[in-house]
Amino acid sequence: MTVRYRNVCVAIFLLLLSAAAQAAEPVPPEPAAPKLSADECAVWARELSFAQSVADHDAAAFSAHLHEGAVFGAKSPQPQRGRAAIEQGWAGIVAGKRMKLTWYPTMVAIGGEPGIAYSSGPALYESLAPGNGARYSIGAFQSVWHKDSDGVWRVLFDDGVQPVRATEQQVAEFRNGLRKACLQG
Repeated sequence: MTVRYRNVCVAIFLLLLSAAAQAAEPVPPEPAAPKLSADECAVWARELSFAQSVADHDAAAFSAHLHEGAVFGAKSPQPQRGRAAIEQGWAGIVAGKRMKLTWYPTMVAIGGEPGIAYSSGPALYESLAPGNGARYSIGAFQSVWHKDSDGVWRVLFDDGVQPVRATEQQVAEFRNGLRKACLQG
């Protein structure tokens, strides 16, 4: 083999190796966990407690998380207004007979008004209908919390992102994403 031929082969090999390296998709880094204040962590815990009330099918605990003047489906043309309407509208979800709803916060923020907080995160919908091929859907939620005069955080506004059919990988990522501990900064 001549030196020139060998150099051409090496050059082609290096070119192919470089192209393969560029074609590989970089793995995005795991997002850093937010560092929150003590009050933000209190809202984080309250959001987890709210989700647990649904998981436990506990209508009284669910209701205790609602502000008297809460609005759910805040972006919809016909939102549910008031605790009683929300209790009625969510009765089937809380009962968990046809669908299981699970969610958790990934972010909580309190701005210049210390008695108002924003929380958001993913939501997993599981159809309990027998033979349903589209068993899981994934969406997201956004909630606004108000610290009432008794010092308890209650949901004032709630809405979500329309769920879409979820893959097994998305369901696994959802389940792996739950952090029960809030990191204080």
